[in-house]
Amino acid sequence: MTITQLHYVLAIAEYKNFTKAADYCHVTQPTLSTQVQKLEDELGVKIFDRTQKPLQLTEVGKKIVTQAKKIVIESERIQDIVEQQKGFIGGDFKLAIIPTVMPTLLPMFLKNFSSKYPKVKLQIQELTTDDVITALEKGEIDAAIAATPLDNELLKERVIYFEPFVAYIPNAHHLHGNNKITMEDLDLNDILLLEDGHCFRDSVINLCHNRSQKDLKFKVQSGSFETLIKLANEGLGMTLLPYLNTLDLNEQYKTNVFEFEAPKPSREISLIYSSNQLKLHIIEALYQSISGIIRGAITFEDVKIISPLKNAAL
Repeated sequence: MTITQLHYVLAIAEYKNFTKAADYCHVTQPTLSTQVQKLEDELGVKIFDRTQKPLQLTEVGKKIVTQAKKIVIESERIQDIVEQQKGFIGGDFKLAIIPTVMPTLLPMFLKNFSSKYPKVKLQIQELTTDDVITALEKGEIDAAIAATPLDNELLKERVIYFEPFVAYIPNAHHLHGNNKITMEDLDLNDILLLEDGHCFRDSVINLCHNRSQKDLKFKVQSGSFETLIKLANEGLGMTLLPYLNTLDLNEQYKTNVFEFEAPKPSREISLIYSSNQLKLHIIEALYQSISGIIRGAITFEDVKIISPLKNAAL
């Protein structure tokens, strides 16, 4: 039995197809098939039921795959220990970022990080919070940047920064004349929301005292803050934004941005990774790069963290 054979088994289990698994492993399909057959012969069991389409694991195959994941992780830990000892920071690293953070944060740190750590091959994708949790638990990504706390014992959260919420209130809105906004001013029936699946939407709802929208003339939910701003400018209500989303607004739009009275409602943004994560040296490098840059962009103090967890009553 070899680590390479276990890698092949895990790839087949993931793709349920020998050809796709071979492509993923960068070997020919006959090579992969031969090695898996050798492993089955050595163990005296069938790991895959080849009569079914798509390919399925046998009952014993499911148990073998579970154990194979643990063995492969532990084998990779040895290389990780060696690299940390040598001070080497490099290799493939898969990072996910939630949609309401990625457009503002990624441009702030990516160029600097890539220049400082050219041997790290970052693979970045945009995932919702629920998908982030699933991907981390399955080992499909190495780390993620998302709003926390997530209340998941299998994951570690390292807080990078606190990002205040601000209100975007167009000139014709009755709250526009206020110097600052309070949480008591918020009426969920008057707030344009992101669509379901965004944790920022859940945080906004949890911020409001009335947590249901009733008797609405219309109901608009968008996946874009830009769309919500345009709708607000058309007199269709107000909206809430993360502070970093206001930095690139034009001067006219910035006159519609209002801070909250202290303690300011805010979200906690963290670097999240599995409790058994291997690539801690890369995670540390990411954390230092992002936190160093973000300190110059956000200077707010006296914040109140609004949980992104969905309200059970919704």
